[in-house]
Amino acid sequence: MSSDSTQYELTEEELREIIPQLQQLTNKYKRAERVQKALFDISELASSVSHLNRLYTAIHEIIADFMNADNFFVAFYEQDSQIVDFAYFVDEFDEQTVKQLPADSLMDGMTGFILRTGQHLFYKRAQEEIFAEDHGIKLVGSQPFELLGVPLKRGSQVIGAMVVQTYDEGVHYTQEDLEVLLFVSQHIVTTVDRVKNRELTERTIRERTRQLRKINDDLQEEILERQKVESLQQALFEISELAANLEGDMSVFYSSLHEILARLISAPNCFISIIDESKQMLEFPYFSDMESEDVEARPMGLGLTEFVLRTGQAELINPPRVLELAEAGEIDVTIAQTMLNSANSWLGSPLVVDGEVFGVIAVQTYGKHAKYNARDLELLRFVSHHIAVTMERKRSTEEIQRHNSELELRVAARTAELDRANKYLKQQIEERKEIELKLIHDAHHDSLTDLPNRSMFTSRLELAVASKQRYTENYFAVLFIDLDRFKVINDTLGHHAGDEFLVEVARRIALCIRGHDLLARLGGDEFVVLLDNFEDLTDVQEVASRIINSISEPFLLDGREMYSGASIGIANLESYYRSADEVLRDADAAMYQAKTLGRGRFVMFDKSMRDRLIEELELENEFRRALRDEEFEYFLQPVIDLRDNTTLYNEMYVRWCHPTFGKIAREQFRQVAEQSGLTLDLDLFQLRKACELLAHAKATGEDKGRIAVNVSIIHLLQASMVNKMISLIDEYKISPHDLVFEFDENDLNRRSQFILPAIKKLKRAGVTLVLDNFGSGLASLSYLFAYPFEFIKIDHRFVRSLPRSQRNLKLIQSVMLISEHLKFKVIAEGVDSPAQLNALTDIECNYAQGKVLTRATVLDMKQLAG
Repeated sequence: MSSDSTQYELTEEELREIIPQLQQLTNKYKRAERVQKALFDISELASSVSHLNRLYTAIHEIIADFMNADNFFVAFYEQDSQIVDFAYFVDEFDEQTVKQLPADSLMDGMTGFILRTGQHLFYKRAQEEIFAEDHGIKLVGSQPFELLGVPLKRGSQVIGAMVVQTYDEGVHYTQEDLEVLLFVSQHIVTTVDRVKNRELTERTIRERTRQLRKINDDLQEEILERQKVESLQQALFEISELAANLEGDMSVFYSSLHEILARLISAPNCFISIIDESKQMLEFPYFSDMESEDVEARPMGLGLTEFVLRTGQAELINPPRVLELAEAGEIDVTIAQTMLNSANSWLGSPLVVDGEVFGVIAVQTYGKHAKYNARDLELLRFVSHHIAVTMERKRSTEEIQRHNSELELRVAARTAELDRANKYLKQQIEERKEIELKLIHDAHHDSLTDLPNRSMFTSRLELAVASKQRYTENYFAVLFIDLDRFKVINDTLGHHAGDEFLVEVARRIALCIRGHDLLARLGGDEFVVLLDNFEDLTDVQEVASRIINSISEPFLLDGREMYSGASIGIANLESYYRSADEVLRDADAAMYQAKTLGRGRFVMFDKSMRDRLIEELELENEFRRALRDEEFEYFLQPVIDLRDNTTLYNEMYVRWCHPTFGKIAREQFRQVAEQSGLTLDLDLFQLRKACELLAHAKATGEDKGRIAVNVSIIHLLQASMVNKMISLIDEYKISPHDLVFEFDENDLNRRSQFILPAIKKLKRAGVTLVLDNFGSGLASLSYLFAYPFEFIKIDHRFVRSLPRSQRNLKLIQSVMLISEHLKFKVIAEGVDSPAQLNALTDIECNYAQGKVLTRATVLDMKQLAG
């Protein structure tokens, strides 16, 4: 045995040779274990992470455990919209704000190579020339030192890319890093899909339950109130007892009130103020403050206490609120300044008895960290009523002490009131039980009209779809009802009147259908009806007619007679429907067709409506082709200086005449461009043509003057787009002073707070800026002060009414008067008749544009290009 054992003993040299191999094998197993743990963590993410932004952050952390991943991004390729969505982007040198980019702008780069080919990339700056040539990639600008990129695939389809990169020349990636990244990427797509599905499910649930949130929030608040009811009841009982138990010493009475109040809310500083009999002075029977020892009676003024007395409402006043009140003249400025210096938070509630305000109880804190909230305000409002009653009782108690004959009556009254309070609390408990039972009802009904909500209606409609598939002889129909003028009623009479209107509409519709038909409110002013067991389609049409006639009758809201109407889309359940959403989609489409045809009618859905939607899609495709092939007509319309009949500048615009669809209106194909995401391309196309025209005029010695183009507000939301326009002007070697950019005021109204830096940048570059369609928006005057526009174009609707509308004429004169102070010039747009021109001349409007001055000039851009 000893000879055998010595035969297998290893020498020291052999052990030393084996040790590196064992270390290498150990490292390999450790790395395999880390990869296995990473895959396990990724698998866990699918069940533990509910939002994609947290998922990508977790994936980033897992990747960083294997390699340097300070710069990491995940991008998804949406082939239908040709958009690359950067779902997650972390870069130490690039603070990216654009979440989505057109795929065309990326396909020549490294990310585009991964998306096009589905192959991985291992890039090193030292080999970039050979790398670019071998892979057919354009390397523009500064590149990372090294980059690893792998495709994200769903089956064989490439859906995105995952990339890590470094700018540090001391960091190097290895082939093992690439293999780990490739291995991990195979499992990330499944995890992302699962999280996306969960996120979509959660979003759907949130959408379906948004009508219940307010009710649930109120319920939660009531549940919290129920938990506090015992302490609140005890406090109210003690407050009620004060008037009877304390005799004579009012300071003890008020101190006791303060102690009780301090148990409910933070009340280190408290005072009670009473209006004297003359109604001119404020007296302070109780005052406890950490910074002031006492306060004397004072005349009524513009203090916080007087503000509560004037409004008769409890108020929560913090520094922002006190500034607002000071600016409105409700309180004295010195009081506001004092409150700002001490960072007060102040609560005050009126003391009301028998509908008359006789004083105020207030609490306040000092310092930035002690702030009251709305809950404290509501609690003080509630308690103040009882305090007011108790103070009144105290007065009564003093009277009772002076008049013993009234004692028995007052004790009986107080006892009766306590009994009512106890009964009220018992009633609240019973109501709580009823509310808990009502939750099931509320989960499936609209809170305003008590009709079934979308959730319940969809469930019933799904049953109807299933029934139709099994029993084709059953008849079902869905009526999608949209109300007219609902927004006008809301904006004119307020939301309360709007709610009354919806309740009345629900009542009228219910009278027009049978008892077993289902009426539901989807939300807003949209109602739906599910009809079943009818004999003929004429029965459905008759129901729709009854509903339209009923809603067309006048409504009496807040004492005013208002009129509305209804547009109804009807979809008959056919056996080819597979879900409730499909039926609602078609009924909705028919309803929009009814609104398009003039409202106040019903339309039966048919497949031709879907064909029209396809036709609109074809028009969008044709527009893309026309933009690519430049199949437009070009026009110049001058802006004329009326003083010497010279041209101030020429506005350039395009028209599209399609061989099949005919002449397309400018507004229509601009709408198509906006819907298809080609607004930027169309504007850059027009800007390029204007630059070509100016460059050609410069080369031939012609004088085209300044040329204006209409520019979308979207260009101003991205700094890169502004730089792109300026670069385009530089590319044609023309002066920016020869270009005029016209911005539509309606676009500025929607996003004005984001574009001021971009407008100033264009101004510094030398481009002339014009505010177009002035007067059509909601906040026009603010643009005249804040934005550096050199010209203001009065909206053509104001010019069209001249000279008969003296009001619009004076409006134009007012803008001209402002222009003298703000150093801009006024242009009247749409001058189409001599009478309009004479009216503008009379008020010395020097610049105008329109058909009566000169017709637009047609340009042959192909000839210029040739």
